[in-house]
Amino acid sequence: MNYFQEGFVWLNDPLNWTNPGGLLDRLGEHLVISFWAVVLGCLVGWPIGIWLGHRGRGGGAVITVANLTLAIPTLALLTILPLTPLGFGKPPVVVALAVFAIPPLLANAYTGLRSVDPETRDSARGMGLSGGQLLRQVELPLAVPYLAAGLRTAAVQVVATAALAAFVNGGGLGQIISAGFGIGMSNGGGGQIVAGGIAVALLALIVEGLLAVVQRLVTPPALRVRGRRTQAAAAPAA
Repeated sequence: MNYFQEGFVWLNDPLNWTNPGGLLDRLGEHLVISFWAVVLGCLVGWPIGIWLGHRGRGGGAVITVANLTLAIPTLALLTILPLTPLGFGKPPVVVALAVFAIPPLLANAYTGLRSVDPETRDSARGMGLSGGQLLRQVELPLAVPYLAAGLRTAAVQVVATAALAAFVNGGGLGQIISAGFGIGMSNGGGGQIVAGGIAVALLALIVEGLLAVVQRLVTPPALRVRGRRTQAAAAPAA
């Protein structure tokens, strides 16, 4: 029996799901860690991106910050942050993953605000809208699809990367994989490692699918039609 077969056997054992520290417990931890990391990323990335996009400045800074943030290895943060007052456990994991989530949230927020047609802005100002009213009533509603796209990207990345939480005793599905290595490949650990990897991959795919639906629902029909027309116009002739 190869490791993939052992992995499916492991997943088909109800006790591996329901025992303390089993798949259901680890799945709950994984979702909680990912949720708070994405929330923290939104609290940082969205306001900065929206503010810079509204002002029409800082595009270069957004790209630089996004690139620098992506250049920081998440595993390095996970090993450094526990040495700070955050300590070991979930807090440093949430912070490290939030740093990883910020670039797509920040970049998409900025792009969404800057994608608003300048003529639309001018018309709104001509109607007497103040800067704040322009942002709330015109720019943000039109930027919602971009915000949703950034959220989708960030959430999937965080869910996939949260498995690294096991390195600092942060819980999550990575603990299943880590425990498999502890058992040893020759003692059945290989199947558990594969099972943990499958669980992480499936969870990321489910999050991707759900947020893709959300993104479509929050995209106004007119923008969907415009997007399809743009794609059709960009397609090369047969």
